[in-house]
Amino acid sequence: MMARKSVLPLRLENVCLAYGTRMALSDISLTVRPGRTLVVMGPNGAGKSMFLRLCHGLIAPTTGRILWASGEARPQAQAMVLQRPVMLRRSVAANLDYPLVLAGLPRAERAARVAAALERFGLGEMADRPARLLSGGEQQRLALARAWTMRPEVLFLDEPSSSLDPSATRRIEEMIESFAADGITIVMSTHDLGQARRLARDVAFLHRGRLLESTPADAFFARPESAEARAFLAGDLIW
Repeated sequence: MMARKSVLPLRLENVCLAYGTRMALSDISLTVRPGRTLVVMGPNGAGKSMFLRLCHGLIAPTTGRILWASGEARPQAQAMVLQRPVMLRRSVAANLDYPLVLAGLPRAERAARVAAALERFGLGEMADRPARLLSGGEQQRLALARAWTMRPEVLFLDEPSSSLDPSATRRIEEMIESFAADGITIVMSTHDLGQARRLARDVAFLHRGRLLESTPADAFFARPESAEARAFLAGDLIW
């Protein structure tokens, strides 16, 4: 059987997003390279969430182009986990199974993937618990595990550990690192500089809807080129 063509790299060319007269994102050009972890940074209101939603296809650009290497992104080739993930009124195991049902996978394959996710991410003891009764950190782990069961090539994460305590945050980061080790391309936003330093291989820095820097993480943290990025890394308030 011929292997499917990769959907990556993903290229954004002069992408703009407008709401009425307000420009949420302006002239964004960037390439998401396969096998990398791209961290999208910037102050509140910079456009980080909008950037992720555009890439994932939840919203369409006003102008410009979003181009997948394969011509289009197959539904199962990408997944997104929101800052506040949606939990179905079902058990943990059923939440893992549901997207696989929608994808048309046979029962045996679904059962194998659910079992693998429960074991790999330490969710086995809560498999029969109602997902909506889990703690915030447990729900986020479940949302990430649910995305993993789809075997995506690229995973979009919007502030995946926002409002979580350090212990829960570390477990989320361990999951993200394991995804990256599997070869899944990660595109994530974060407000946590420490987290960005720990996870990023590439950085996109947004300010007021504009992409000011797109560079390898080592270069960004050592030698940011824009005054706004230097101020942001120094902990100054920018707007």
